[in-house]
Amino acid sequence: MQIWVDADACPGAIKDILYRAAERTGHALVLVANHFLRVPPSPHIRAVQVEQGFDVADRYIAERVQAGDLVITADIPLAAAVLEKGALALNPRGERYSPENIRQLLDLRNFMDTLRSSGVNTGGPPALGQSDRQAFANQLDKVLASLRP
Repeated sequence: MQIWVDADACPGAIKDILYRAAERTGHALVLVANHFLRVPPSPHIRAVQVEQGFDVADRYIAERVQAGDLVITADIPLAAAVLEKGALALNPRGERYSPENIRQLLDLRNFMDTLRSSGVNTGGPPALGQSDRQAFANQLDKVLASLRP
C-alpha cells in the first residue's frame, strides 16, 4: 500500500503529518508535483516532479494508483478516478471521499465552476486551521489502522 499525495496544493502542515505517518508506519509516501519538492531524507518518502501543465500530477497519480492505495487530494475529479480503481481518497481537511459522496461532491464542484466561469466570485475555502489539521490527522490514523494486516 502506498500513500500518494497531490502535492501541488497540499498544505505544508498536512505534508508534515504525512511525513511523520510514513516514518511511523513504514508505508511508502509519494508526493507528486509539477515543481521541485524538498522532502525529508527517508527510505519511505519520495517526491516525483512531473512536467508543467494542467492536471499532469493528477494524471500521473491516477495512472499509477492501485486498489488499496491511499490518495491525499483536494481535487474531486482525481478522487473520483482513484475511487473507481479501488483506492481510498482523503482531502487535506480530513474528509474521506467515498462512492456514496463523490457524485454529490462532483456535482457541487461543477456547479461552482459554472458560477465562476459566469463571473460570480465564489471565494475560496477558508485557511487551513488547527481543527482541520487535527481532523486530517485523526482520519489518516483511522485509515492507516484499518489497512493494517
